[in-house]
Amino acid sequence: MKQRKRVLVKFSGEALAGKEGYGIDTKILKYIADEIRSLVEHDIEVAIVVGGGNIIRGVTAAADGIIKRTSGDYMGMLATVINGVAIQEALESIGLEARLQSAIDMHEIGESFIVRRARRHLEKGRVVVFAGGTGNPYFTTDTAATLRASEIEADMLIKATKVDGVYDKDPMKFSDAKKIDELSYDKALSEHIRVMDDTAIALAKENKLPIVVCNMFQPGNLLRIVQGDRERCSIVH
Repeated sequence: MKQRKRVLVKFSGEALAGKEGYGIDTKILKYIADEIRSLVEHDIEVAIVVGGGNIIRGVTAAADGIIKRTSGDYMGMLATVINGVAIQEALESIGLEARLQSAIDMHEIGESFIVRRARRHLEKGRVVVFAGGTGNPYFTTDTAATLRASEIEADMLIKATKVDGVYDKDPMKFSDAKKIDELSYDKALSEHIRVMDDTAIALAKENKLPIVVCNMFQPGNLLRIVQGDRERCSIVH
């Protein structure tokens, strides 16, 4: 039976892009790897899901109708594989063991997603990077993160963002935005509070999976949150 804490951290693809707004900033990769190492060094089992918005977003690619939505979404899934490879490399560059598992078979790049194998990697102290979304169009990487966190029986899902929690409106645009420290799944759904998409929140509710939203750019934040600090985050449960 699992005794150590197990978490899944969801990073947006845009976060990897840095100030340029696209591509991959290796300084941010190094920062993420160091933050993940702090968790591993405290005997915490870590899985990661990353988006692909720094390369391409399926909805955007299909916006004018030339590319079908399903094809656009598969393009987005491939972008998450590129980001997944980058994160795996960053983790290994600082001495961590990491495994990339993809929902889309790419045997030359990573393992196929098999939940029992993923759990075994985690038990052995390896970081598991889940790529390829859910493997299906019409689902976001937020939903993929919730699905994978549920499958590996994570204790919490941490959504690492550029803000320190959930707000009633975009704090980047509105100076009077108010932080919501704690809210229920039902409130997030009924009031359309953009924690994650509704499918992800509904799945988290069904599996009683806490969602913690925090600022990934505050050094040490991930470790503090896993250890119980709730001052610098918001929690949906």
